[in-house]
Amino acid sequence: MSRLPRGRQFFANPGPTNIPDSILHAVAHVTVDFNDPAFLKVYDACIEGLKRVLKTRQHLLMYTASGHGAWEASLVNLMSPGDLVLILETGNFSESWARMAEGLGVRVQTVPADWRRGIDIAAVRAALDADTAREIKAVCVVHNETATGMSLPVGEVRAAMDAASHPALLLVDTISSLGSIDFRMDEWGVDCAVGGSQKGLMLPTGMSFTGVSDKALEAHKSAKLAKHYFNWTVMLGRRHKGFVGTVPTTLFYGLQESLRRIEEEGLEQVFARHTRLAEAVRRCVRHWSGNNGPQLFCLTPSRVSDSVTAVLMPEGHDAEAIRRTCMGMFNVSLGGGLSRLNGQVFRIGHLGDLNEPMVLGTLASVEMALQLNGVPHASGGVAAAMAFLAEAAKSA
Repeated sequence: MSRLPRGRQFFANPGPTNIPDSILHAVAHVTVDFNDPAFLKVYDACIEGLKRVLKTRQHLLMYTASGHGAWEASLVNLMSPGDLVLILETGNFSESWARMAEGLGVRVQTVPADWRRGIDIAAVRAALDADTAREIKAVCVVHNETATGMSLPVGEVRAAMDAASHPALLLVDTISSLGSIDFRMDEWGVDCAVGGSQKGLMLPTGMSFTGVSDKALEAHKSAKLAKHYFNWTVMLGRRHKGFVGTVPTTLFYGLQESLRRIEEEGLEQVFARHTRLAEAVRRCVRHWSGNNGPQLFCLTPSRVSDSVTAVLMPEGHDAEAIRRTCMGMFNVSLGGGLSRLNGQVFRIGHLGDLNEPMVLGTLASVEMALQLNGVPHASGGVAAAMAFLAEAAKSA
């Protein structure tokens, strides 16, 4: 039975995410000429601020597109027909990136992984060592797999590439990690970092970007895949590097406010807040797992995501029923299972603009939904989260 929703919706989907009021107000900006000197100051400040979040001093190219557009830009600007890329399996989004590559005429080799445990870095090294002809042109990594609630250690992937003395480019999807989980483009030797506006940056969907290394720009010069809107050569010749068409000025005013909020809190403090709130969610789910209840999908403690938690339902119980109850009765929006996990997991997003009451309200609604749907679980998960957060507040 559903009710008419009252109060502000608790949006606990892992993307898009909540947009703070101050960013909504910033986006509601009058139309301006994107060549106006006043706007160019905003544009330049946003580029430099976004580089600080990426932790890079290299190049940044922007697109009016979702993260998928930036995925495509990374491939068409760096690959030629028949080139080989190595995809590290993480879940739905690594599979999607692989399908895109194949659709563009790029060959794909996959390092397989158990979605609940994650990739074996030794298997990555073995695949690189076996490539004696050095056919692999790029290694493609999803830093944070939204479908499974698992992060991948990018620094360890780079170490495996260096140990194998492999010249491949390192391409990393940061879409659900950037601004929520530490990312170090230059330190980790990332050649192309793919990002989007609608997650940790707390913006509307529609802006994406690639951080690009000098090595990648050199490789771009000989890349033969067809491109036009995403052509880096064309973009680099323009004042607004990254826009072949009209610049989305209103999103830049939003990005300016997003970066102000992030830097006012402090980037490392942003990461610490995400870790704290994510751990509260995990403690709640671990408690629910008693009595053969729902459990964390990710089984590798060192790789649990600080931006999204995937919750695996007990056999015979439908995750979509929990989502329907949360939305219909409590006005709480959860993420659903993607790809092969449809109906098996629901996902709690805890990234971007959120705090302790928002997380606890979401968890309380889920615990009520478990009870209403007759799902076995150990009650008291919310109390476990509260106890952790209260203790964390004491030491803050």
